[in-house]
Formats: sequence, C-alpha cells, structure tokens
Amino acid sequence: MINRVVLVGRLTKDPELRYTPSGVAMARFTLAVNRTFKSENGEQQADFINCVVWRKQAENTANFLKKGSLAGVEGRIQTGSYEGQDGKRVYTTDVVADSVQFLEPKNGQATKNNSTGNQPQQNYTRVDEDPFANSEGPVGVTDDDLPF
Repeated sequence: MINRVVLVGRLTKDPELRYTPSGVAMARFTLAVNRTFKSENGEQQADFINCVVWRKQAENTANFLKKGSLAGVEGRIQTGSYEGQDGKRVYTTDVVADSVQFLEPKNGQATKNNSTGNQPQQNYTRVDEDPFANSEGPVGVTDDDLPF
C-alpha cells in the first residue's frame, strides 16, 4: 500500500501549537493549495487541506511559519472520526506531515511589501554557481558528517 502526499501551498492562518499531556509538541495548520485549473468565470480555485505535524518539526513550524507563508509538506493522509457535541459522528481527514519545508526566507512577505525598495537577501545557492569554486583540494567528509 502507498499513502504519500506532497503539497505546496500557503498557510491560511498561523499554526496552532499544542502539547500532549506527556509533553509531545503538535501543530495544526491549513494549507491553501491552488488547483491546476480555473473556474468557468476564470477564478483561481484552491483546496484547503488540514495538516498536522509532530515533535520538533511542530515547534519549528509554529516558530517560523505564519499566515500566508509558502510551505511544502510531505506526509500521509489519515482519516478518523469522533462524536460531535450534537451526538452525530464527525469524520476528519488530515495530512500527517513527515516533513515541512519553509519555501521563503523568514521575512519573505514583509520584505516583498517593504516600501523602501530593499531587495530581500537570498539565502540559497544558485544552480549556475559552483559553491566549491574557491575551495582548494578535496572536501573533507567523514562518516560522522553523513546523516545515514
């Protein structure tokens, strides 16, 4: 069986960070993900997808993302249900995120709207630039440097 989801969208509001009674961090947020087509009247349509992330990723998500932030989420779909206050069964569908990627600089939106005209600082390596161009000799990597 395969249950994998990859999404890119913008948060509809700030993430909600909570902790379980045993102290495990959990954050909930909703991603607005544009559909690949427009409605009959030409309007862009979006799906609003509920996401849950746990532990350190939850704390990072709550600390660094806010309403409007562009994020990438990789995870799995999980369904559930509970009895609502009115006694009726409520069904839920969430994406449980294994990974949340922050796709903009931390102050990306504030910088874009900056009226002083300052350009945002780029914190990534361009694909046409060799990050090792100025290094001399081989790059020293030990087994301790590898994540696997």
